[in-house]
Amino acid sequence: MLDANLQTQLKAYLERLQKPLELVATLDDSKAAGDIKSLLNQIASLSDKITVVEKNDADVRKPSFLITNPGVDSGVRFAGVPMGHEFTSLVLALLHVGEI
Repeated sequence: MLDANLQTQLKAYLERLQKPLELVATLDDSKAAGDIKSLLNQIASLSDKITVVEKNDADVRKPSFLITNPGVDSGVRFAGVPMGHEFTSLVLALLHVGEI
């Protein structure tokens, strides 16, 4: 989903994370859910401070995901796959929640 150049750039940003992050996915059987899962796993592979958790029984919009800290139920939620100009918002949310 992310090309090699974008992965390299994102990895450099994620090295600035000071706190661990959880990417909490709430998924269904749609193609968009599969795309979200793939994107989240790619992001998590770029930093040892990021883990992916699935909570498909959560009463929230599906498919979506929450960027939060472990043990916290609030954060930034994205519905759908944030690509294109929305990808910048995703990167900023990761950095904000991880308190660079």
